[in-house]
Amino acid sequence: MHIEKRDINGKIKYFLAHSYREGKKVHKFRKYLGLDLKPGKLKERKEIAEKLILEEIHKYNIIKNPLDVELTEKEIRYIEKIEKNLPLKIKHLSEKDWTKFSELFTYNTNAIEGSRLDKKEVKDLLEKDKWPDKSKEDIAEAFGVDEAIRFIRTTKEHVSIGLIKEIHKIVFKNSKLFAGKLRKKGEEVVVMGSGGDIVHEGAPQSRINHLLKELIKWYGKHKNKYPGLILAAVVHNQFENIHPFADGNGRVGRILLNNILIKHNLPPMNINFKNRIEYYQTLQEYEKNQNLKPTIDLFLKEYRTLKKILSKKK
Repeated sequence: MHIEKRDINGKIKYFLAHSYREGKKVHKFRKYLGLDLKPGKLKERKEIAEKLILEEIHKYNIIKNPLDVELTEKEIRYIEKIEKNLPLKIKHLSEKDWTKFSELFTYNTNAIEGSRLDKKEVKDLLEKDKWPDKSKEDIAEAFGVDEAIRFIRTTKEHVSIGLIKEIHKIVFKNSKLFAGKLRKKGEEVVVMGSGGDIVHEGAPQSRINHLLKELIKWYGKHKNKYPGLILAAVVHNQFENIHPFADGNGRVGRILLNNILIKHNLPPMNINFKNRIEYYQTLQEYEKNQNLKPTIDLFLKEYRTLKKILSKKK
């Protein structure tokens, strides 16, 4: 970090400047310190500005690039073998199975986020349009998730900023004024744990578009190289790290996860409400260590459960 001086009509403006390299890109930070400062005041403000710049650099480091290290052929073959042995095949799912899945997914994905609708209420709502005496927001979002599942079954897009916004708009169009809109300037995300500690910090709002574009670029580069399970896991986990919306990121991320799975001819995935703690742990393991194994293990567990559910007669 260094002091910059600018002579403006005989007066000296002081700035603290610093350049930070992120891959091939260089970010420049500059903090205004004041005008015609005396040495003592300049030193005091420089110390404060240094802390502010370091905090901004920390925020730049929160969201790392997905899978910085390329998978080996051995790792790729191992996941491909897992995919071949999945207990479900997408081509075997009937329309009745898809209806059952959507009801199951709608209940669980909304319950994870605090919806008070139970399984029967969701089923009656979607099949019979029977509205329970519950929150109108919960009801609107149940319809929204169900519609989003139908949408990803028909769209040809794999992942794009437009697709991400459209999924959010479909789910929340009747419950949130910002449906389909990314976080605005000043909207930052910090998730606190029960003990008051920070368990997740979303990307700075100013970096959302850049990070989403990086993720989309990564997907485009690897979509014909990596197995669908890996692609879906990375896209979902990285999306949750970025946290591009003020609210609704979990549901959009899990729908996006299913869109990637479907596009690679894999069956859809339901994250069970009862497994939400394990699910949160897999997200944190990815965020902190970029370790995908817990995510893949949870996927396999959920596939086995889904197989049993869809195999039951109504």
